[in-house]
Amino acid sequence: MAEITAASVKELRERTGAGMMDCKKALGETGGEMEAAIDWLRTKGLAAAAKKAGRTAAEGLVGVEVDGNKGAIVEINSETDFVAKNEQFQDFVRTAAAITLGTGSNIEALKEACWPGGGTVEEKLTSNIATIGENQAIRRAALLEVEQGVIVSYVHNAAAPGLGKIGVLVAIESSAERGALETLGKHLAMHIAAANPLALRGEELDPALLERERAIAREKAAESGKPAEIVEKMVEGAMAKFRKENALLSQLYVIDNKTKIEDVVAAEAKRLDAPILLKAYVRFQLGEGIEKKESDFAAEVAAAAGTQKAEPVG
Repeated sequence: MAEITAASVKELRERTGAGMMDCKKALGETGGEMEAAIDWLRTKGLAAAAKKAGRTAAEGLVGVEVDGNKGAIVEINSETDFVAKNEQFQDFVRTAAAITLGTGSNIEALKEACWPGGGTVEEKLTSNIATIGENQAIRRAALLEVEQGVIVSYVHNAAAPGLGKIGVLVAIESSAERGALETLGKHLAMHIAAANPLALRGEELDPALLERERAIAREKAAESGKPAEIVEKMVEGAMAKFRKENALLSQLYVIDNKTKIEDVVAAEAKRLDAPILLKAYVRFQLGEGIEKKESDFAAEVAAAAGTQKAEPVG
């Protein structure tokens, strides 16, 4: 029996692309023999799954789960929108969201968590890749929690309950009546889905983003040809407008387009005669920030055939 070392596990992983734990198990099942371990992985469909790992996964689903004072949200990607309609994939996203209630935003902790029925979340994902036939990836996760109040979820473009293209969680701290808080939370979540705020408050906006916007505003203002002090005032005005439009509390409520969100919350607190704190929110939009690869089918076929794609005649 060959010795199972970290180096042999690493080599098997590099040769097959299968997960670390799967490689270790394969070597254990085959007495440490490399070629036999490769065949073992192939019979389980795990080595074949690895071949799909280089494909861009920018479709999929966002899943939300709320349990008491906790709410979790995950984004799990696939290669095509078709997979999002697959019940096996939907069940994976739904279950992963529930597991995130215990693991939080740490993706590695989520992958290593136990899957109901045996194995880990990552092992279940690898199995799904093999059986469904598309690359899939756990992209991100988040958890919100309140001591007293409500966590409210909302899904836009729902493919199934709790699953869709845009998912939102809202955390509200308050001792007010729960039903009223949930109604407020749902309205705020719908606003967040539509308005896409970049931070809760203006001072919490990403400094790098603000610097980029400031540079753009300064360039535009300089084109006016006005004196430097006027240009600077124009820049500051543009930045104030940017903060107001991109921070949730200062955004205008999409329902009436005239009331600031912070005033909507204040009015409800007055009506319910109890303090209400909009503590936090999370908004995941499927595939945002992922650069999708453009496929040239004709070029792919030509490459497979060993020929070049014909150039159009001008």
